[in-house]
Amino acid sequence: MEIGLTTFVETTPDVKTGKVISHSERLREVVEEIVLADEVGLDIYGVGEHHRKDYACSTPAVLLAAAASRTKNIRLSSAVTVLSSDDPVRVFQEFSTVDAISNGRAEIMAGRGSFIESFPLFGYDLKDYDELFDEKLDLLLKIRDNEIINWEGKHRPSINNRGVYPRPEQEQLPIWIASGGTPQSVVRAGVLGLPLALAIIGGSPLQFGALVKLYYRAAQQAGHDISKLTVASHSHGFVADTTEEAVEKFFPPTQQAMNVLGRERGWGQYTKETFDHARSLEGALYVGDVKTVAEKIIYLRKSVGVTRFMLHCPVGSMPHEDVMRSIELLGKEVAPIVREEVAKWEAENQ
Repeated sequence: MEIGLTTFVETTPDVKTGKVISHSERLREVVEEIVLADEVGLDIYGVGEHHRKDYACSTPAVLLAAAASRTKNIRLSSAVTVLSSDDPVRVFQEFSTVDAISNGRAEIMAGRGSFIESFPLFGYDLKDYDELFDEKLDLLLKIRDNEIINWEGKHRPSINNRGVYPRPEQEQLPIWIASGGTPQSVVRAGVLGLPLALAIIGGSPLQFGALVKLYYRAAQQAGHDISKLTVASHSHGFVADTTEEAVEKFFPPTQQAMNVLGRERGWGQYTKETFDHARSLEGALYVGDVKTVAEKIIYLRKSVGVTRFMLHCPVGSMPHEDVMRSIELLGKEVAPIVREEVAKWEAENQ
């Protein structure tokens, strides 16, 4: 069971002061957070790509490269790369570079993107949303598997017998499919034999159990060895020394950020009742003390079947020292509990 973190490098207003941290300062903070995550033994750190004022990172590979030279063991991933509006050649080159700097620890988490700002920014039409992803994923996988590329598509100029460099340090650069939970994307990942990352940020995580089974069934029918496939979850959360402290510190900025998104997308208000319900054992929010968060991750592993858990922290801007403390607790206290219990459970069920 792998345990790690993700961030969108948020720069939302502080709920108490209204102050907004600069993009530059927040980017530097995230490098420090990745370094700490490595020091406390976490397995993975993922950085999301966005092209809007309230998120500071538009190029995860650059930020991850900055952290790569200061870390030793932690894997470094996008979370996600909006592949539909990017160039697969450049994506591969950038993450191969991160792979070299990190001595083989880079990963790509490819998604279609739930935020759409990159499409008009780079001149793409949203009516091609699905077609763009399919075509560009096809090219990215061809680049992963072949040094010399011959490829023809509709939305990008063809490539005729050209090499793509640098090649990664790893024998094969890991490419994940990131999904919000649609059966189509889950089946796509299974058919292609790619690892699957599920954004479990609302409702009951137990509902995703059927999707995990669908993924493995699609992979098996396509002839892949399902014992080599992995499923990750990405969920909002925060660890503190007490559950009361975690709720007090995490709810206000989360509510603020979720309500901004809610107004954009037509969601209802994010209330304390919504928050508290999501903190229950079968909810999608991992907020509390060490024991509470560990129990929920273990429950998710046993009930849904994920083999990697990524805590997304924070959702809205929080003091850097609070985020650092959460990372420390996740790595030093939560992760060992989860790993020990999951290992024991797996041994009993072999």
